[in-house]
Amino acid sequence: MTVHFIGAGPGAPDLITLRGAALIKKCKVCLYAGSLVPKEVVALAPKGARVIDTASLDLNEIMAEIEAAQAKKQDVARVHSGDPSLYGAIAEQIRRLKKLGIPYTITPGVPAFAAAAAVLQTELTLPDIAQSVILTRTTMKSSDMPKGETLANFGRTGATLAIHLSIRNMKHVVEELTPHYGADCPVAVVVRATWPDQQIIRATLSTIAARVRAAKITRTALILVGRVLDETAAFRDSALYDPQHVHVLRPGKKKKAKT
Repeated sequence: MTVHFIGAGPGAPDLITLRGAALIKKCKVCLYAGSLVPKEVVALAPKGARVIDTASLDLNEIMAEIEAAQAKKQDVARVHSGDPSLYGAIAEQIRRLKKLGIPYTITPGVPAFAAAAAVLQTELTLPDIAQSVILTRTTMKSSDMPKGETLANFGRTGATLAIHLSIRNMKHVVEELTPHYGADCPVAVVVRATWPDQQIIRATLSTIAARVRAAKITRTALILVGRVLDETAAFRDSALYDPQHVHVLRPGKKKKAKT
């Protein structure tokens, strides 16, 4: 048997990959995060499959389900929201699988920051404004952030920030980033991106905390910060499609010989 870690995407059922959907359809056991994975994705499991919401289970209980499936030689679809490589807590599961000699695969999914950019209808990297995206979070009830991985340090780069798992820490986000981005820097909070009840709040570092508080948003939200979010921002065209930009797939036009 094999355990298949599968990224279900950000919420919209049709954003799961073809590979991910095919794997779920063939697995006799499906373990999924009920609050974050849409029911339509789990419904792909074959008739008679053991489908378990892991939201109330700890790691030991999840591994017990996997070992039970191993004893029956049944493949397991371990379905995570977004992309499992980012805050997916799959590394600790993989460590135990290796000790047990259980093979596994990983199928990527559409991450929350990409989905948020899509619903905002924007690009997160613009020439002369920001060419990097930093994916991070803040310390709250989860594991502490490693030394040096602070919003202030990241803010010094001027990069676009995608801040996860921090909507209840908005005051700290604003205090750390305002000295580096300015109080007028655009901020977008995307709640449950691509779900039917999706919400979008656009503001600035000086106004976002009050807007979030008024909307009573407390979970499942991504915070994007950066000048790329300014819908009136002036930026030059990229070199990628510049007529003068020559590369192996678009060689320059030959000049006519002088007569």
